[in-house]
Amino acid sequence: MLGLDVCEFGGQVLELLWLTMCYKGLMADKKDVRIEAEEDDRNLNYIAPVQKSLDEIRQLDKDDESLVKYKQTLLGTETMPADPAVANVQVTRLTLLCDEAPEPITMDLTGDLSALKEKTLSLKEGVTYRLKMHFKVNREIVAGLRYHHVTSRKGITVDKVSHMVGSYCPKEEEHEVLCPVDEVPRGLMTRGHYQVKSHFTDDDKNTLLGWEWNFDLNKDWNE
Repeated sequence: MLGLDVCEFGGQVLELLWLTMCYKGLMADKKDVRIEAEEDDRNLNYIAPVQKSLDEIRQLDKDDESLVKYKQTLLGTETMPADPAVANVQVTRLTLLCDEAPEPITMDLTGDLSALKEKTLSLKEGVTYRLKMHFKVNREIVAGLRYHHVTSRKGITVDKVSHMVGSYCPKEEEHEVLCPVDEVPRGLMTRGHYQVKSHFTDDDKNTLLGWEWNFDLNKDWNE
């Protein structure tokens, strides 16, 4: 280790940080962060790591037995076969979970996304809820996955939110992530019709999926 030059040592540190990010993404219970969208990049001062494929990461430090075992635990030993025509990240569902709701409110994101804009969901004022995201990673690690939405009413933006979802490795099963608890506004002045623009991005600011949807904020669920 002492014989390494500074650049080589720095490169290994970055790779270990990358693996740590993947490990955090694999944990079942993570502490998600709710950040105001216009402030998240400025406050976090985050620089994305250099993108590397799974095979490249597996080939690094092959003489370090403990690190090899650590990487095998996180990444597996072989790359999963995947259709190259299919997106690396497939977001399949977004669900609003609320104990007071008659049933979970789910948006299927695998079909015609434009159809979601034609429907209007009904929400009760003042209730607490959590967003649950379902997505699949097919070939390579996705780093810095985030969910964003902008809510507007009568053309005026009333809320901007960003949730850091995390970094995830490919696997056959879908990943499921719960966002922190949030609360629907209450009061006569808040009731009405809202439009929402949602999208998922990664560390490179690529938009992985984007769609629009609507909801009515009512005094009760059945209005």
